Amino acid sequence: MKNASVLGAGSWGTALATVLAERGMAVQLWCRDAAHAAQMASERQNQRYLPGVTLAQSITPTADLAAAADTELLVCVIPSTGIATIAERLRQTPPPQNCVLLSCTKGLERDTGRRMTEILAAALPANPVAVLSGPNHAEEVGRQLATAAVIGCADSQVALRLQSVFTLPWFRTYTSDDVAGIELGGAAKNIYAICAGIADGLGLGDNAKAALVTRGLAEMIRLGTHLGGRPETFQGLSGVGDLIVTCYSEHSRNNRVGKLLGQGTPIDEITASMNMVAEGVPNTVSFHGAAQRAGIDTPIIDQAFAVLNGSISPARALGQLLARDPKPEADQ
Repeated sequence: MKNASVLGAGSWGTALATVLAERGMAVQLWCRDAAHAAQMASERQNQRYLPGVTLAQSITPTADLAAAADTELLVCVIPSTGIATIAERLRQTPPPQNCVLLSCTKGLERDTGRRMTEILAAALPANPVAVLSGPNHAEEVGRQLATAAVIGCADSQVALRLQSVFTLPWFRTYTSDDVAGIELGGAAKNIYAICAGIADGLGLGDNAKAALVTRGLAEMIRLGTHLGGRPETFQGLSGVGDLIVTCYSEHSRNNRVGKLLGQGTPIDEITASMNMVAEGVPNTVSFHGAAQRAGIDTPIIDQAFAVLNGSISPARALGQLLARDPKPEADQ
């Protein structure tokens, strides 16, 4: 692969563009706002979302979606609530059939429960589709700090091609054919990051937070395997790895949302103050709906959903979780 386009010029999209440029590729970095694209081109950095990271000359910011789609690798980093719209726009001006579609968005479609790769594949069935996920904060990737990720694709040859692209001295990737498990783990962890932040906001301490993260993993595996993922995938980079970094890192937007909720700030006020999407907010709604449709017990997701829709306080949600009937730990 000689060229690539990244759709979405937020912090993660920008960081991935720098990875591809470092690999020697010509990269188009697409955003909806032409003025923002022009500003990035002029200043050679994304001051709005990833300040301090220089954009290589091989990165071309653009607002022209049709031009960006004419590439060998199309990296989709659009917020989950907007991926269907972008997929439909791409269907109108499709990329070449040899173009690989790589989803780096972590979420489920709200009403249908479709994963991001399923949305892309439905709109562009002629193109191979893959996913990249893992414990990857944009702030650290942009600074070229050591990072690992996993690439999922049903076609092992496509996975290997992508692995060669995303292999640098400081960026290591693994491959898997469990696309569903990778996507589900990467999306569900955002919900538990909000819950971990709520624990921080309530001042509950390390014991409570560790218990919450551990039981969150059990819940993620229970629901994720029912939705098509394999148990071992949730124990890897896109499951427990991403869960750890998002629940404990100062870079985590979802953890920040939860902390403010725990301190008493209303969710509308929190989201209005953020310049980037905290995917855990829409993901909570999507996963709660998926669990309800599947008939799977997800007490942590249920309480997170109740807190976000304002029907219960964070402290009351914690009390209800602790008051559940005792059970064996191995009882999933």
